[in-house]
Amino acid sequence: MTFVPVIPESYSHVLAEFDSLDPLLSALRLDSNRLKCTSIAVSRKWLALGTSGGGLNLIQREGWKHRLFLSHKEGAISQVACCLHDDDYVAVATSQGLVVVWELNQERRGKPERICVSSEHKGRKVTALCWDTAILRVFVGDHLGKVSAIKLNTSKQAKAAATFVMFPVQTITTVDSCVVQLDYLDGRLLISSLTRSFLCDTEREKFWKIGNKERDGEYGACFFPGRSSAGQQPLIYCARPGSRVWEVNFDGEVLSTHQFKKLLSSPPLPVITLRSEPQYDHTVGASQSLSFPKLLHLSEHCMLTWTERGIYIFIPQNVQVLLWSEVKDIQDVAVCKNELFCLHQNGKISHLSLVSVERCVERLLRKGLWTLAAHALCLFQNSVIASRGRKSLTVDKLEHLKSQLDLTTSSDLISQLEELILKFEPLDSACSSRRSSISSHESFSILDSGIYRIISSRRGSQSDGDSCSLHSQTLSEDERLKEFMSHPEDDQPDQCCSSHGNEDTVSLGAVTFEADKSETFLPFGIPLSFRSPSPLVSLQAVKDSVSSFVRKTTEKIGTLHTSPDLKVRAEARSDEQSCEEEVNPGTCPKEEDTEVKKEVTSQPPKEDKFQELKIATTEAMTKLQDPLVLFEPKSLRMILQEWLSQLDKTFAMKDFSGVSDAGTAPRPSNQEVLLLDESTKGILDEDNGKEERSSLGQEETVDQTACESVSSVREPSDDLFRICSPCHIANGLQKDLAELTTLCLELNVLDSEVKSTHGHVDHTLQQGSPEILACQFLKKYFFLLDLKRAKESIKLSYSNSPCVWGTFIEGLKEMASSNPTYMEMEEGDLPTRLKLVDESVPFDSPLLIAYATQLYEKFGESALRSLIKFYPSILPSDVMQLCHLHPARFLAYLDSLVKSRPEDQRPSFLESLLQPESLRLDWLLLAVSHGAPPSTTTMDDEGNPRPHSHLFSWGYSQLILHLIKLPADFTTKEKMTDICRSHGFWPGYLTLCLELERRREALTNIVYLDDMSLMEGDSDWIPGTVEEWKLLLHLVQNQSTKPAPLTSPNGNFSDGPSPINIENVALLLAKAMGPDRAWSLLQECGLTPELSERFTRTCDILRIAEKRQRALIQSMLEKCDRFLWSQQA
Repeated sequence: MTFVPVIPESYSHVLAEFDSLDPLLSALRLDSNRLKCTSIAVSRKWLALGTSGGGLNLIQREGWKHRLFLSHKEGAISQVACCLHDDDYVAVATSQGLVVVWELNQERRGKPERICVSSEHKGRKVTALCWDTAILRVFVGDHLGKVSAIKLNTSKQAKAAATFVMFPVQTITTVDSCVVQLDYLDGRLLISSLTRSFLCDTEREKFWKIGNKERDGEYGACFFPGRSSAGQQPLIYCARPGSRVWEVNFDGEVLSTHQFKKLLSSPPLPVITLRSEPQYDHTVGASQSLSFPKLLHLSEHCMLTWTERGIYIFIPQNVQVLLWSEVKDIQDVAVCKNELFCLHQNGKISHLSLVSVERCVERLLRKGLWTLAAHALCLFQNSVIASRGRKSLTVDKLEHLKSQLDLTTSSDLISQLEELILKFEPLDSACSSRRSSISSHESFSILDSGIYRIISSRRGSQSDGDSCSLHSQTLSEDERLKEFMSHPEDDQPDQCCSSHGNEDTVSLGAVTFEADKSETFLPFGIPLSFRSPSPLVSLQAVKDSVSSFVRKTTEKIGTLHTSPDLKVRAEARSDEQSCEEEVNPGTCPKEEDTEVKKEVTSQPPKEDKFQELKIATTEAMTKLQDPLVLFEPKSLRMILQEWLSQLDKTFAMKDFSGVSDAGTAPRPSNQEVLLLDESTKGILDEDNGKEERSSLGQEETVDQTACESVSSVREPSDDLFRICSPCHIANGLQKDLAELTTLCLELNVLDSEVKSTHGHVDHTLQQGSPEILACQFLKKYFFLLDLKRAKESIKLSYSNSPCVWGTFIEGLKEMASSNPTYMEMEEGDLPTRLKLVDESVPFDSPLLIAYATQLYEKFGESALRSLIKFYPSILPSDVMQLCHLHPARFLAYLDSLVKSRPEDQRPSFLESLLQPESLRLDWLLLAVSHGAPPSTTTMDDEGNPRPHSHLFSWGYSQLILHLIKLPADFTTKEKMTDICRSHGFWPGYLTLCLELERRREALTNIVYLDDMSLMEGDSDWIPGTVEEWKLLLHLVQNQSTKPAPLTSPNGNFSDGPSPINIENVALLLAKAMGPDRAWSLLQECGLTPELSERFTRTCDILRIAEKRQRALIQSMLEKCDRFLWSQQA
């Protein structure tokens, strides 16, 4: 068994199949080839299954008990709809076009009865059924576009009525094509056809067309209810081609277009089911251009749709893809709250639930599905750790899950679970207390900040039902406090510190919070009977951390657990130190030999330095979770800058070359090169000692030479890198350091501020350019960076600074130099080296670009073309940085990459590469600047096209046309038009003029190009109005006065295309408008004397053809008339 891949933490929900309906279908005999399920519907009470034999099975969802079977002799069941506001009614459409409405009479325990049979759509295929949300009325739509309404007269409404009403069926409207979907909300009926969507006010009998652009195909539409408490009006969402969705208000006005095409390039999430082991592929695919056949409102914020490939769930108001999963061959889907019932093409039914990851794991644990629960937990461990999953998925539950797995078959799962448990509760903060009796009752949970939170022990009070809400709900702090106060304190404090129990108890009343004086805290003084040994921290750091936590969560904190190692200067320091030695005898290594070289201002132990960094890191990560900070760039940069100063201090003040001697980490390898030498270390030690003395009030000035030496530390240190960590760093801390370091690079927080003795900020460290600072930052903290994110950040922020990219590549080369493959690539030809890279380097390795750089430096453009096989690990943006000095080589790579795809996939593939959108204009300008004919052959001195210059060959004409035809906004299209015109690429220029409706300008240039084929056949450049014909004739008349060209692009004028002259245009006019209208228009323009006898003969032939065509039509009409009269007789 291989290791389970880890899914990014942005995915918080999953589709899971907890119950299989296969036994139910087998009991109903719907699993055979003779009889199968053809339609499905669901309500709060019923699951309705229509069959090919004309039967309707109603299964009670509670317990999945089969209750009713309704038979129909009118044919197979094609559509089913359950009344959502009254479970006693269900509507059925048969294959013959009849619609039957049943009253189940479950309340009176009577027999079900047909209360209405509509033959309004008899002989047609009913494609949609929809119930009114307030009254008993059913809307029906068929494949010819007819929509009707059946208003019911039931025994509940009129028990005394002996017969039905006279006209129970009313025709609402007839749309232009097949009805794809119907939806109803608050008096409005939404109709989606093959061409467009319609909105109908059924009370006022008003109709609106939604949007102006038509479509061709099955596209759904649905209502999206608003929150009545917030006064929000409902919205409408209509599917459009190319994975787009219109957002429409309740009056039918299109508000915006949401594009999900690029968002769907992410890999699909696995469906958690017992049918197969969950699999996840990190490979990012191409953007999906899909048509959504139906749209369904799911739960509170979500919208669901599906295709032949899978299920897609969106959060449309945020334009987000919550998830998409591969579920094959779906015919129809019915939803109720967060549950999905999928009918497949083969008649099978799958029951899926949209749940949060932690809820999914909890339900799997309750069902005893240990292996599947472990797979799901390991797959979504990032999401569980980042969310509040620790409250429900406690460490004890994970330990129990691990104990249930088979060690022989699930060894990899067990090892991953052990790593996950360590991430849940680091050993230095909660290892001992987790084993306490209080923790065993699950009465407390330990937060990252060290605070113990009280959790309700009344498990029975929480509902086990699933919810799709994206906002988790917790018990109030007051309720938790009451439960804590009612808990008996049975546990005894640790023996080693029992004599100091009163000293260790710290109340909130004794701590003054200066960060936010407006907050009031209750001065609880509860003695805590449990403690876990933690490293030495400062009191101020705990104050800041607690204050930040309270301000972020706005909860009342009932108690504060202070570490027994907390150092308070007001207390007796000697007693505390003796207690620390008893509690943690092994926290620091013995330093008997090093005391000889102890300086006056000695450094604190290594653990102290990392503890300060850990506290600063935890505080920074906590602050970054606050939306007020996260979305305020200035505050975000200030927090990162403060953290970066602590990072600089930690890794610059200590000589880490001797760390391995202490036994905590292996000795650094020969690849690792430190930025700071011994003299620099001494300077920083001295400076740090002065800071400590200043904080104690012993010294108030700083030596001027020390400040100057600190500034010298920041100077670039040649080509030295920190490739590996200079000492051992715990996994949890390493992950947080990597996150914050990469974030600093992405936000250009590359240097910390240093304050002088007068308190003002010293900017001498920031005199270098941003490029130099970025290079220094990369060299210092290369071992902490997330290399993939760092690469993308450099391409985005320093695209015009090759030195930064070069520094990053040097670091990758230094990292890859220890790999034997890198050394073997020094020899051999290009195919041999490519094969070596393909077999030895992982496809998703960030070091792959280093190997590509080595190949490019050796083989040039031929190596670039061969990098196509490594897409998408090596992107065009990477290659563009690689050969920034030779843009023509990048163009050859891009052209080869696009041509490697099938013809029909090239436009969509090229669009997926345009990230960001500004690359479109850059690539177009690059393509028209290379491999182009001389500008003197395409344009004259005035900038007008030379005759036949549109026939010249361009090196990258296909790539240019693909870029031009991609969808873009109006401004971008105008810029592209200017680029094509200024470089003389006339085919692209005319195409863009057609899109921008600049027909006058285009006709003018067509006359200059002197090619009649541009306006013949099915060309869009044939004038469509009388004004355009007059303009064309006027342009041709003026152009005829100028001298004609002597040669064509092929060198022989006789081989060129037909020229644009008055006679050829007149013939085209006669064919388009008829000879008589053409003659009158030519007379009006005064051009008849210039026409030859050929034009006259052509006009005579056209007149004869028109007469014969009219005679033929007349003859056919007479025959039809006689046939119709004979049928009536």
